[in-house]
Amino acid sequence: MNRRTSKFTTIFISQMILRRASTTTTTHQTLISIFPNRSNRRDLTRIFASHSRCFCANEFPKVISLFTEKATSSSGRLAEEELSSRLLDLTEELVDNQRDSEKIGRVLESKVGSLIRSYSNGSAMVELLCLLKSWPALALEVFNWRRKLAGEDFPMVSEEYAKGITIAGRVKNVDLSVDLFTECVSYGTKTISVYNALMGAYMFNGMAEKCQSLFRELKKEADCKPTVVTYNILISVFGRLMMVDHMEATFTEINSLGLSPNLSTYNSLIAGYITAWMWEDMERMFDVMEKSHIKPDIDTHLLMLRGYAHSVNLEKMEKTYELVKNCVNDQKVQLIRAMICAYCKSSGADRISKIEELMTLIPEDDYRPWLNVLLIKTYAQENLLEGMEKSIKKAFEQKTLVLTVGVMRSIITTYFRSNALDGLTNFVQEAENSGWRICRSLYHCKMVMYSSQNRLEEMENVLEEMESCNLDPTKKTFLIMYKAYSKWGQRSKLERLLGTMCKHGFGIPLDALSS
Repeated sequence: MNRRTSKFTTIFISQMILRRASTTTTTHQTLISIFPNRSNRRDLTRIFASHSRCFCANEFPKVISLFTEKATSSSGRLAEEELSSRLLDLTEELVDNQRDSEKIGRVLESKVGSLIRSYSNGSAMVELLCLLKSWPALALEVFNWRRKLAGEDFPMVSEEYAKGITIAGRVKNVDLSVDLFTECVSYGTKTISVYNALMGAYMFNGMAEKCQSLFRELKKEADCKPTVVTYNILISVFGRLMMVDHMEATFTEINSLGLSPNLSTYNSLIAGYITAWMWEDMERMFDVMEKSHIKPDIDTHLLMLRGYAHSVNLEKMEKTYELVKNCVNDQKVQLIRAMICAYCKSSGADRISKIEELMTLIPEDDYRPWLNVLLIKTYAQENLLEGMEKSIKKAFEQKTLVLTVGVMRSIITTYFRSNALDGLTNFVQEAENSGWRICRSLYHCKMVMYSSQNRLEEMENVLEEMESCNLDPTKKTFLIMYKAYSKWGQRSKLERLLGTMCKHGFGIPLDALSS
């Protein structure tokens, strides 16, 4: 195995330990992207064959577990490793040919059919669909093929239906999810897993009422009782809707029924508190989870990182970031943006260096208008003219509109403090042409700066610019001109200006009366 493969092996192991089985599909996708030639990744596939199992939310009995407390027999392990290896090979081949339906059909007929028939309990098919989680359209195509293959001699089991329902929900085909649920029930294979799958499909597509309605139907079933997974889905639904009282009541019901809250329960609760911006409750629930001897996984830490970033708790944000740094840098650009936003809202002395370090992790083509405007304001607050102008230029190029007076005033102040009159002049012209928020402060600042350089004619021309933007002069406008004429001894212009001020009802400055 070459050096690159060895390096990836180390990364893979660390991710597997941190994420446990939930990392399988993501890491497998990374494997395919890093090693596009299947022969180059064959050895790596063999090494991790026994670690490729998916932990499905529908509580399907696992064919293999990385963290089982009981020893597995040597023959059992070998069989499981062989199945894992074959499923990984099939996943790679299907992904490689995902744009060619004919090739996919041939792979399914020649290789998948015989394999899944060897596992009448549906375990092989469910595991294959788990591995294809990152490619939901392809997974649905494979499931539809399995559905057509079903018959009296090879009927589908409820766990296969559950996976199909979930996949259909992921591609936002809720009608298909409902059809599959109905079909499964009609065959007399109604189980809690298919209920959970349809509730999950409703949740994923924002159909909270239908999800709750299905839960009420489930509670009426005599032979099918809700599990902790069912309640986890409800908690997630309520959390997304910021119905914190309902979310907490569901958690209470879990405990009252004697069910054991699991990692997913706590992650859903933490996510709900973050959505509602309830930072103290977010931390409280994290503490409750740890006291319950449930170890947080990478998803927990990512949630906490997001919460600390949004609440601008920089100390805890940075500590949490160190725990999941590799994952965030490689896959979670949205969290990098959240951290940058937190630094922008803070007042730390080294915030700019930290912001710029994080900005290098965001792809060039991943532009967010709100973030760029926030950077403009942050650079302006720090009087960093070069950084501010760079962000302004990008905003103009991306046709971003800035309509906030506060941002415009921050820009004006930076140009004034830097005595960058030419830069301010060019900015005002670009802002006018780009439809940005135009305010008198822009022109007043230009007038003051022209005055400081005794460029009185250009100062007077600013009045015409204001008129073209339908901005009438105010008392402050005339006072700027009054001070300029007084400073540079323009007596005749000063007298005319005083007359104009009286005409507009602004009165005469007190120092003019005493002179």
